[in-house]
Amino acid sequence: MSNIDECLDKVRKLLKNPDFLEGNGLSNEVNIWMFCYEAKDEMRVRHFVNQIMADQTLPCHLIENNLYEIFLSCCEDKRILSRMSAMEEKKGKDYLQKQIEKAVTVQAYVDKICARQPEKGDVILLTGVGDVFPFMRIHMLLEALQPRVGSIPILVMYPGKFDRRYVKLFNRLPANPYYRAFNVIEEVTVHDNTKYVC
Repeated sequence: MSNIDECLDKVRKLLKNPDFLEGNGLSNEVNIWMFCYEAKDEMRVRHFVNQIMADQTLPCHLIENNLYEIFLSCCEDKRILSRMSAMEEKKGKDYLQKQIEKAVTVQAYVDKICARQPEKGDVILLTGVGDVFPFMRIHMLLEALQPRVGSIPILVMYPGKFDRRYVKLFNRLPANPYYRAFNVIEEVTVHDNTKYVC
């Protein structure tokens, strides 16, 4: 069994843990968890997500929110999706990014995720974090989302690094401050390389 499979097994155990589902033992911290993995394991993680979404033995109602799909839906709502290619060709990618960020706000993502108010027994699963970059940053979304969901558990499948102070997408991009979450797996850094230890 590969290291990523061992780590994903820990996610499955977390989803069955009553303390996680109830938010017990968090000392008034928010119930947000980050599962960090290397970008090269993306397809394995997607396969795992498909498996757990179909798992009828989980004691929770797992609600997947793929951020890229939400992004596309928001762009459709704003009637800009079909015009993006021409806009980028005519005005450039920086202009396009600014226009998208104005049109598709953090609040638009939160509204889609909370279209049905989460309730006890739900777990919000956020996927597609890497796919939606650079149009959405996870630290901004979590800050806006947490007040809407209260103690409902949030699990982020994050292709990067989180050290309880910063999130660093793909473990390459500039780090953004965020500290209100827990790691599903432990991280050990040796000679500037992050290793995930399950």
